[in-house]
Amino acid sequence: MAHSVRRDAPELPDFSLLKRLARDQLIYLLEQLPGRKDLFIEADLMSPLDRIANVTTLKQHDVDKLYKVEYKPIVSTSDQLCFLIRPRIKTVKWICDVVNADKAFGRFRRYKIIFSPQKFYACENLLEEQGIFGDVTTDEWSFYLLPLDDDIISLELPEFFRDNFLEGDQRWVRTAGSALHLLHSVYGPFSKVYGIGRCSKMAYESWREQVEEGEQRARQAEIGNVFLIDRDVDLVTPLCSQVVYEGLLDDIFRIKCGCVEFGPDVTSSDKSIKVMLNSQDKVFNEIRNEHFSQVFGFLSQKARNLQTAYDKRSGMDIKQMKTFVSEELKGLKQEHRLLSLHIGASESMMKKKTKQDFQELLKTEHSLLEGFEIRECISYIEEHINRQVSMVESMRLLCLLSLTENGLLPKDYRSLKAQFLQSYGIEHLLTFSNLKQLGLLVEQQPGETLTVMESRVGKLVNDKTAGKLTDAFSSLAKKSNFRALGRRLNLVPKSDEEYDLRVPRDMAYIFSGAYIPLSCKLIEQVLERDGWTGLEEVTRMLNGHEFAVTGSNGSDARVKTDSQRIILVMFLGGCTFSEISALRFLGREKGLKFIVVTTAITNSARLLESMLDNHA
Repeated sequence: MAHSVRRDAPELPDFSLLKRLARDQLIYLLEQLPGRKDLFIEADLMSPLDRIANVTTLKQHDVDKLYKVEYKPIVSTSDQLCFLIRPRIKTVKWICDVVNADKAFGRFRRYKIIFSPQKFYACENLLEEQGIFGDVTTDEWSFYLLPLDDDIISLELPEFFRDNFLEGDQRWVRTAGSALHLLHSVYGPFSKVYGIGRCSKMAYESWREQVEEGEQRARQAEIGNVFLIDRDVDLVTPLCSQVVYEGLLDDIFRIKCGCVEFGPDVTSSDKSIKVMLNSQDKVFNEIRNEHFSQVFGFLSQKARNLQTAYDKRSGMDIKQMKTFVSEELKGLKQEHRLLSLHIGASESMMKKKTKQDFQELLKTEHSLLEGFEIRECISYIEEHINRQVSMVESMRLLCLLSLTENGLLPKDYRSLKAQFLQSYGIEHLLTFSNLKQLGLLVEQQPGETLTVMESRVGKLVNDKTAGKLTDAFSSLAKKSNFRALGRRLNLVPKSDEEYDLRVPRDMAYIFSGAYIPLSCKLIEQVLERDGWTGLEEVTRMLNGHEFAVTGSNGSDARVKTDSQRIILVMFLGGCTFSEISALRFLGREKGLKFIVVTTAITNSARLLESMLDNHA
């Protein structure tokens, strides 16, 4: 069931070192406030912190009580308060209120604010404005990277997408550069760095500045090439329904920080259970990248094998039974527990998807990707909206229609927008403005059909005058050019061919053979060509900002050492589990190993929820 790995696949670096570095720095910062103290932790730092330092570790370093930041008066009686927070104005304002309330009561305490991963000038400025700058000490916990698995590392910054791509707030770019610098310091130097997207270019430049400021040490490289990619280079992929097992789990149960909570419908008991999803879970590791249609067959075969292993006991003598109990029984029980959970999860997902008429939904998505039966797709979306099926789902289908068709015809746009607002509420008017600004849901301008767009792009490709190119492209900004890109890169395989999901032939298997993710296809093409040569037309349709730079170790790209075959891909703005599965498939085909670094794990729901205007 699990795809065979090429024997010459290189070993991945050990990323547990990143956890140890983060833990040691946190302990050092806590010890800067000697004696007993209460620790207030911002909600979205609790899960990442749990992966780095558990409660026992914190207690060993004089943390008395732990509280979640709740933006209300505090009940702590400790004389020392420590706040572990993200650099957010709202949270800093709350801390100012806490300190000023203590002052008003004549209560003296010591306060320490630890910003993670860094502090911003605006936060310090607020402390000064509120008159408490001298009453608190501030520090930074440079917790940039959380390893979620052997090949997945997250910055755990879900707000990166909205802040950078919608608000134009570039404060997290340096954070991404610092994360890259940390990886380079520990596992580099890198041979080559490729990238596409404005944010990727800025993150690369920020990293290079930090490299030049620091001292260089000669080391044995553990990572060869690096590829940086902006999420807005490919917005179609995260909007597609995920059908690989791990992606579907995330869509339905919401995987948080590498952990999922299964409710009573999965555990067949009256309580919920939290399960860590990584390669240590042998059952999960074999099915995580599989198309969901293949998972039940594998799980039933696994159950039969497990039963056979248990049945061995019947003919054993005492010595053999003793060996079986000491060596095999514990492992079999653990496997049995995990197998029961994944069977329960699969059944639960199957029920939910059958209820939603998932097949009809996938058929509509595939038609949109292929550009067939668009009127029928619009009717399906209208029905979806008018029946008031999930608001985010309706928005997802609208965005997918707009991206694949290069915008909606004015009459369709107005009609669908009116129906949406009637069904889900007028308050979403501002959300439509956000979607338009990002290019997710736009109206075609008069005369701007696909053909006109493509001829304009074609004209640009032949126009070598830099000024004209820039002017013309600013008018093309936020256009998806999906059809033209699909043809150039063969993203949508011919639908008349039968696609065998048991033996996938390309990365399209992650979407039932209907579509190869643009992000992963770009990575494949650039690695094959050792740069962007021959992809000029594609990069122009993606609004440029591509780069390819030879790194500091100067190793010959033709000599494929183990580190040369380890590729680090950094997604700025989030990455889906489907894309990770596609890159694992590509790695197996090419004898490479991919490490995915992402600002956060995303999916269609998370991406669109960040666009809702009540988000802030």
